[in-house]
Amino acid sequence: MFFDIGAGEFIGLAILGLILLGPDRLPKFASEAASIVRKIAKISQSATKELRENLGPGFEDLQPSDLHPKTFLKKQLAQALGEDDVKQANGAKIDPDLL
Repeated sequence: MFFDIGAGEFIGLAILGLILLGPDRLPKFASEAASIVRKIAKISQSATKELRENLGPGFEDLQPSDLHPKTFLKKQLAQALGEDDVKQANGAKIDPDLL
């Protein structure tokens, strides 16, 4: 599910919200929370779009997860060495502090 929350956890959160907020304020709170999540998603999408536009050609398929240093390094190694060499190198032990 969303944010790695399972069905049991979701039900537990709903019951906790019902107890803390009460049945009269819970629907309003849920709609406001959903609105905030939508606004954050729009901001994230617009920031990613703006970043793609500012970086120029060659970055059309840029994902926010690609900006993580380890992911970026693996992607660059895959392009430079070829996929088969990187798969063989993945079995080697590398100190994570060096990455």
